[in-house]
Amino acid sequence: MSLLTNVMDHSLDDGYAEAAARKKAAGEGGLPKTLRAKLGLAAGLVLAALVVTVGAAQARVAAPVVAKEREELIDRIDRETDAADKLEGTVDDLRDDVSAKQQAALRDSGGSGQADLVGVLSGATAVHGPGVKLVVDDAKEATTGGDGDPRETSGFSDTGRVRDRDMQRVVNGLWESGAEAVSINGQRLTALSAIRAAGDAILVDNRPLVPPYTVLAVGDGQRLSTRFQNSADGLYLNALQENYGIRTGISVEGDLRLPAATSVIVRTAQPRTEKGTS
Repeated sequence: MSLLTNVMDHSLDDGYAEAAARKKAAGEGGLPKTLRAKLGLAAGLVLAALVVTVGAAQARVAAPVVAKEREELIDRIDRETDAADKLEGTVDDLRDDVSAKQQAALRDSGGSGQADLVGVLSGATAVHGPGVKLVVDDAKEATTGGDGDPRETSGFSDTGRVRDRDMQRVVNGLWESGAEAVSINGQRLTALSAIRAAGDAILVDNRPLVPPYTVLAVGDGQRLSTRFQNSADGLYLNALQENYGIRTGISVEGDLRLPAATSVIVRTAQPRTEKGTS
């Protein structure tokens, strides 16, 4: 208790107290005593006040300029957004025009029945009919890290994430099980479609998709569903669900509607003619 009492009674160290007393006795502390010192202090205070006043005035003058620049920037953003929307509409119109020309080219290349079949197989025409709806989603509580995990061989660090190779197996399994047309999140797939990864995103024909991934496949619904679930790719998807928590669901649908592919390159083979020798 004596220590606490001493600390309370002598909050200022004795050395500091003695130094302050010596400065006071020598007349060194407190306000300046000479006229020169007082004038210097006054000049410093005036200069500080002047700096503050000038800064406030400049801020007040600059405020309207900043507000004007902000409004101009907002107007520019709005104009560029409108221009981008118009360009997007133009792109959609051009895609429709290209699709119509592709249809015309298919009709000119053969009979109507053959053209329809080629259009369906190439993805150039929209289709509808019975089939299956398969939804694949990331695990509810996807974990990161995954050191030493056998799936840790691509760009994804999250072992509960659906990867590009998973979707590749799903789509290939549906084709092999008898699907006549397939789409992912409204993106129609063709024989030339590519499913790739870019960082954490899955790209289908260079277009990023976000989970959940809804895969629609037109075909004999019940038969297609049974064959896919019993195939190696269906069992692979089931293993992902059991081991990594990947969420999946498959259902047989009476009428599915798949859009045409946005960009289709129709390639046909031509018989090679041998040139005669003379």
